[in-house]
Amino acid sequence: MISKPIVIVWGEPNSIFSEILIKSLRKYKNKKPIIFIGSKRLIEYQLKKLKLKFKFNIINLKNNKFINSDLEKINLLNVDYKFKKPFEKISSKSNKFISDCFNVALKIVNNNKISGIINGPISKKFFLKDKFQGITEYLANKFDVNENFSMLIYNKSISVLPITTHLPINRINKFIEKKSIISKVILVNRFFKKNFLKKPKIAVCGLNPHCENFLSLSEEDKIIKPAIKFLKKKGIHIDGPFAADTIFLKQNRERFNIIVGMYHDQVLTPIKALHGFEAINITLGLPIIRISPDHGPNFQMVGKNKSNPQSLIEAIKFLDKK
Repeated sequence: MISKPIVIVWGEPNSIFSEILIKSLRKYKNKKPIIFIGSKRLIEYQLKKLKLKFKFNIINLKNNKFINSDLEKINLLNVDYKFKKPFEKISSKSNKFISDCFNVALKIVNNNKISGIINGPISKKFFLKDKFQGITEYLANKFDVNENFSMLIYNKSISVLPITTHLPINRINKFIEKKSIISKVILVNRFFKKNFLKKPKIAVCGLNPHCENFLSLSEEDKIIKPAIKFLKKKGIHIDGPFAADTIFLKQNRERFNIIVGMYHDQVLTPIKALHGFEAINITLGLPIIRISPDHGPNFQMVGKNKSNPQSLIEAIKFLDKK
């Protein structure tokens, strides 16, 4: 019996993804089959430019289903993409290709048993524009998940979960709500219980410096503390609010599995400083596990064969163990 495959969606074609994909597949020997959705012709051109070699098993879908007997360790499902040279500037030209790759992945998800989806980095500026805050929200919409979803940046030592994601700093306080904190904490608590068979210990950051401001009723008093109180009554191991400038000190973070922040950079900046490329971005609340490497397309490094594949390796490892 063949294991449920891991589906990998290329993402932005003019990025470092072809490089880190091949480096990952060379360095880490996957146990489960991998189905890579992307352009056969483009990846061959890019690998030639990078002076890398790799051979894929070319497969096709029949009635949106793959045939298990055709699957090998590394498989490629071709999606056509017109290009002039191996690497072009990131632009809206690749939007249709990215969308086509995701649509193929969704068809596979709906018609086959898989371990999860990994997608390559994508330019929010061009692909998402003003429609979605990030790929987390884009995929939630694709799966008709309207509210109960969240981003988790996972590392086995410490993970972080931002309540809001890609928002301008002057709009964050308008989106901090008690119900959002409660729903996202319940999601991550359930995820840890299901995947790691343990109830996590969760710390919650305040919004304001030192968890206070000079108003008579701060967001900490009005929203965050009541949410924590409610969650404690639900039997969740949670504490806070803590000042964000000290919660990541070693003696503090060792007490917890997850640190919940009120906004993106409040918790993503420290985890990237602590763990670099050994963290992965997991979307909670979808019917499948979706992961991406915790970095962007990095066009400045495209074609140089110097990119670090570790975050993608961690993503493949995570699904390989499911």
